[in-house]
Amino acid sequence: MASETAGGMDLGHAVALLAAGVVAVPVFRKLGLGAVLGYLAAGLAVGPFGLGLFNDPQSIVHVAELGVVMFLFLIGLEMRPAKLWAMRRDIFGLGTAQVLTCGALLSGVGIALGLPAEAAVIGAMGFVLSSTAVIMKMLDDAGEASSASGQRAVSILLLEDLMIIPLLALVAVLASLQPEMGGAAVVQQPWWQAAGIGIGAVALVFVAGRYLMNPLFSILASTGAREVMTAAALLVVLGAAWFMDWGGLSMGMGAFLAGVLLSESTFRHQLETDVEPFRGILLGLFFLGVGMSLDLALVRDQWQLIIGGVLLFMLVKSIGIYLIARLFQASHRESLRRAVLFAQGGEFAFVLYAEAMRGGVMQGEEAAGMTAIVILSMALTPLLVIAMNRLMPAERQSMEGIDAAEDLHGRVLFVGFGRFAQVVSQPLLAKGMDVSIIETDVEMIRAAGQFGFKVYYGDGTRLDTLRASGAGTAEAILVCVDKQEVADRIVELAKAEFPHAKLFVRAFDRGHAIRLINAGVDYQLREVLESALVFGRQVLVKLGVDEAEADEILLDVRRRDEQRLEMQIAGGLRAGLTLMRGNIATTQPAPLVVPRREGEGLNKEAADMIADAD
Repeated sequence: MASETAGGMDLGHAVALLAAGVVAVPVFRKLGLGAVLGYLAAGLAVGPFGLGLFNDPQSIVHVAELGVVMFLFLIGLEMRPAKLWAMRRDIFGLGTAQVLTCGALLSGVGIALGLPAEAAVIGAMGFVLSSTAVIMKMLDDAGEASSASGQRAVSILLLEDLMIIPLLALVAVLASLQPEMGGAAVVQQPWWQAAGIGIGAVALVFVAGRYLMNPLFSILASTGAREVMTAAALLVVLGAAWFMDWGGLSMGMGAFLAGVLLSESTFRHQLETDVEPFRGILLGLFFLGVGMSLDLALVRDQWQLIIGGVLLFMLVKSIGIYLIARLFQASHRESLRRAVLFAQGGEFAFVLYAEAMRGGVMQGEEAAGMTAIVILSMALTPLLVIAMNRLMPAERQSMEGIDAAEDLHGRVLFVGFGRFAQVVSQPLLAKGMDVSIIETDVEMIRAAGQFGFKVYYGDGTRLDTLRASGAGTAEAILVCVDKQEVADRIVELAKAEFPHAKLFVRAFDRGHAIRLINAGVDYQLREVLESALVFGRQVLVKLGVDEAEADEILLDVRRRDEQRLEMQIAGGLRAGLTLMRGNIATTQPAPLVVPRREGEGLNKEAADMIADAD
C-alpha cells in the first residue's frame, strides 16, 4: 500500500476502503448484524489501530459527512412544508424535552466519573446529540422512516441538529471563563453575532429554494444536458449545506431545509434520482471513518473508565428518553424502541469536543475519552436494536372496535377482504346477496368499515373460525387471501369439512392455479389475468387497431391460455410452450383452430367474453 500523502488519499487508499466495505457489509448482513456495524468494523480493521492503512481518519470523516448531508436532503424531499409544520410539536416539544432532560442527567454522570463541571456538561451535551447517520440508516433499513414513530424520531433529530448552535455558543461562554491559554486570551465570536449570521444563512437558503430553484432547473432541463442536471442537484445540496455551515448551523440542517423547499417541485423525483447514488457511497464512507477513529490504545489503557462510561451514559440516556416518550403519550413499545435507538452519542459530539478542547473547556485526554465513548456507543446501538427485536414479544394489535367472527350465517363467505375481494363483492351486493366477511388484518377491517363494510376478525386457516363464520351453512366460500400457502390450507379444510359449499379461490400464478384445480375447487382465477387482458386490449385500440380485430386477438389469447393450462395440468409447467407468443422472430406458435357456434360470429363471442370479464 502506498503511503498516505499530504494531500489526502491516493488510489490505493480508495481501493482499500471499497474492499473493506464490500467484504465486511455482506458478511455482517448475513450474520443479521446490519450494515452499520459492518462499516464500523471494516473501518476499525483498516484504520490506524488495525492494519494501519490510514493515519488520519478524521479527514475521511469530514469528507464523508456529505453522505449524512445527502441523506437528510432526501428525507427533506419527502416532507411537504405543511407536513413539517404539523410536526412542530414533536420537534420543539418532544425534541427539546428529550435534549434538556438527558443533558441534565448525563451532566451528573460526567461529574460522577470525575470530570470537571464544565467538561462534564459539554461531554454530556455532546452525547445527547444522537447519531443522525446511525438512526436514519437503521430506520431506512427497517422501512420505518415514513411511519408515525419514524417521523417522531426524525423530529427529535432535527431539534438536535438545531441544538448545535446554542451548544457552540455555550462552549464560547465557558471558554471565555477559562484562564488565558499560552499567554493570549481566547477570542470568541459574540453570541448575538453568531445568531444573526445563522438566521441570515437560513433566510438565504429559504429564498433560494423558494424562488430560484424551479426556474434554474427549468432552464437546465431545456438544454437536455443530463450531466448538468446531476451537477445542479449536487450544487443545491452542497450549496445549502455550505451556507448553513458558514452560518454556524449544521450542514445536515441546510440540506434538509433545501429538500423541504424542493419537495413540491416538479423536479423532485429527478433530484432524488441524481443524489441517491452519492448518498449511499458517502454514508458508508462516513461509518468507515468513524470506525477508524476509535483509539484502541486509549481504550486499552483506560478500559475500566471508558467501558463503564459507555454503559453508564447509554443506560442513563435511555432511561431519560423512555420517561420523556411516555410523558408525551408514546406506547411502551415505541418508547422502549426509541430509548434503544437514541441511546448512543453522535457525529456532532466530535465537533463539539474539538471546539471545547480549543477553548480550554476540555483537556485533550478528556476529549479523547469522550470521543471513544461516543464511537463505542454508536457501534453498540445496532447490536442493542437487534437484541431488542429478538427478545421483545410480537406487538399485539389493538382489537378496539373489532368484532370477532361468531355465529355468522351469510349465503356467501368471504375469507380475506383486500382489493381483490372488495371488487368481487360488488356484483354480489348489487344482487342483494347476504355475505359474511372475515379478515385478519385489523387495519384493513377498520378501513373497510369506513366504506360501509362490516368485516369480522377471523383466521380462515382455523377450522373453529370457519365454523363460527358460517362455512357450515354457506352456499359458497370465496378464498381471496393473497398468500398461496394460506389459500391452500383454507382449501384443504373447506374440501374436507364443508364439501357442500362451492369453492371459489383467488390464484396467485399458473402454478398455484394448477394446484387449486388438482385440489378440486369449483373455480379459480389468477389475480392479474383479467385486468391484464383488458389492459392489453385497450393498448391495441389506442394504437389504432380496430376494436373488432382487437376482440378477435383477445379471444385467441384467452383460448391459447386455456388450452395451455389444460396441457400444464397433465404435463407440468413446461407443457404448451408452443402456444405462447414471444418477441423473438423465429417464434412460431402452433395454430389454434376453434370451431364457431352456428349462427354466432367470432366478434360477438369475443365481445361477450370481454363483457363477462368486466
